[in-house]
Amino acid sequence: MKILMVLTSHDTLGNTGRKTGFWIEELAAPYYAFQDAGAQITLASPKGGQPPLDPKSNEPAFQTDDTRRFEADPAATAQLASTLRLADVDQGDFDAVFYPGGHGPLWDLAEDTTSIALIEAFLAAGKPTALVCHAPGVLRHVKTPEGRPLVEGKRVTGFTNSEEEAVGLTEVVPFLVEDELKAKGGIFSRGPDWGSYVLQDGLLITGQNPGSSFAAARALVDALTIKA
Repeated sequence: MKILMVLTSHDTLGNTGRKTGFWIEELAAPYYAFQDAGAQITLASPKGGQPPLDPKSNEPAFQTDDTRRFEADPAATAQLASTLRLADVDQGDFDAVFYPGGHGPLWDLAEDTTSIALIEAFLAAGKPTALVCHAPGVLRHVKTPEGRPLVEGKRVTGFTNSEEEAVGLTEVVPFLVEDELKAKGGIFSRGPDWGSYVLQDGLLITGQNPGSSFAAARALVDALTIKA
C-alpha cells in the first residue's frame, strides 16, 4: 500500500502579513493512520523540499498526540524536510493520494495544473483520492473525463463558511471552500463546526476540518483494503 500525501508550498496569508501553510494535525493524524496500517508514505509539494507549516497550527491549543508524535519522530521530520517536487511524481507509483489542508492550498494547489492533472489521473486509474479541511478546495478546477466539474453531483464536504468566519479569514482567503464546492455542483453537507465529518462518494473522500483528518485517512485505508 503506497500513499502519496500532497502538501502546499504557499506560506503567505493573503495581504495580512501573516504566515500560513499546511495544518500540522492534518498531516500528522493521517500520516500515522497510514503508517500504522502498514502503508509506505511519500510526501510531495509544488516546490519540493520543506513545505511551510502554518505557525498557528503549532500553538499548544492545537497540538495533539499525533502532532507531538510527528515532531518527535526523526524519520517523519526528515521526510517532511525533503518532499518531492510534485512535477516529479507519477500516480502510477501509488495506490492512493491524500491532501492535507491548511489555508495554503487555496492559493497554490487549487490553481496548480500539475496537481489538477494528478488528481484527474488518480481517479481515472480507479484510485481513491482524499482531501481534508481546506484541501477539498483544490478540486475547483478538476474535471471528469467528459470535461464536467469533478464534484458535480457528488456528495462532498470541506471547511465550512461558518468555520472560516470563526477564524476571521472570510475576507482574506481567495475563495470559500463551501461556496466553491456548491458553485461547481457539489452536493455539500456538513457536521457541527470543528466536529469530525467525512463523506465518501465513489473514489472521492472529503473531510470537513482538522478534526476530520484521522477519519478521512481511515476511510482512505478502508477504500484501499476493500479494493484489494
